[in-house]
Amino acid sequence: MNNKFDALKDDDSGDHDQNEENSTQKDGEKEKTERDKGQSSSKRKVEQFWRFYSHMVRPGDLTGHSDFHLFKEGIKPMWEDDANKNGGKWIIRLRKGLASRCWENLILAMLGEQFMVGEEICGAVVSVRFQEDIISIWNKTASDQATTARIRDTLRRVLNLPPNTIMEYKTHTDSIKDNSSFRNTKITL
Repeated sequence: MNNKFDALKDDDSGDHDQNEENSTQKDGEKEKTERDKGQSSSKRKVEQFWRFYSHMVRPGDLTGHSDFHLFKEGIKPMWEDDANKNGGKWIIRLRKGLASRCWENLILAMLGEQFMVGEEICGAVVSVRFQEDIISIWNKTASDQATTARIRDTLRRVLNLPPNTIMEYKTHTDSIKDNSSFRNTKITL
């Protein structure tokens, strides 16, 4: 039986309306149960995250040169990782004092799936430096311009960035090229 109408064709009892009503009611209960399971699982993940996050030092409290990486399970924060190799990242440079708030807003948006790009988001990085801090969000597919634009727009909204904020998108392929040419530079003293 492909749908509830096929069931009606084979039923000679005359209780068609009752069967359809029971089927619809069961389908509704099943959907609600599945939705509740998903919300329960999602709620547990957020609670587990907050138990961990509440004990972490905030990026703004760090001194020197530090990086925090938050990536989905199974994805390494490396350009070469299978999930990252065809992707890229949005980069935002922040003046000192903004990193903690922006980082928290970013990871909450990731946990709350506010980017609405499916499984496209791989992770995020906050880099604390002496003069500025840098936040980046990594995605899987650099060639998907509609998705990268949606990530950019959501990032601008959740971080409450002014319209004149400079945001740079860099593919991981370009990052690898830039990094390898730097490593191969010979310096003679």
